[in-house]
Amino acid sequence: MSDSQQLAGRRAQWTGVAVRSERGFTFIEIMVVVAILAILAALVVPRIMGRTDDAKRTAAKVQIRNIEGALQLYKLDNGVYPSTEQGLKALVEKPSVGVIPKKWKLGGYLAKLPEDPWGNPYKYLSPSQKGEYEITSLGTDGETGGEGVNADITNWNLDKD
Repeated sequence: MSDSQQLAGRRAQWTGVAVRSERGFTFIEIMVVVAILAILAALVVPRIMGRTDDAKRTAAKVQIRNIEGALQLYKLDNGVYPSTEQGLKALVEKPSVGVIPKKWKLGGYLAKLPEDPWGNPYKYLSPSQKGEYEITSLGTDGETGGEGVNADITNWNLDKD
């Protein structure tokens, strides 16, 4: 018996664990692991994949709320909301059209104007039929209207869904 085999036998006596020669994994062991991973993937992936539309809709709602906060600060400083003509760009740089604000905050009210999660600009209307202003994301399809995941998201329907 070689020294390494004697040492392995002693280790087995001390730990109570039989030492197997170092051969690697058998084909059956590998197949069992692959089967377990396949089962886990089959259970987990559908739950994750179906949630991307929900996550994007939630992100759009959060961005609209942030824009609303910036609009409130703009009105607090200037007494009015930016006009439709000035748009949301008035939150980032001082407007040069329409009523020029006298107390526009240096540095703006937003660091940069966000795009909605689908890469489209937010639509802004002031005044609107629903209130003093309206901020809209056209949703997944990028078109006005729609239902379900294609429905528009506006500041006046953020609590829907």
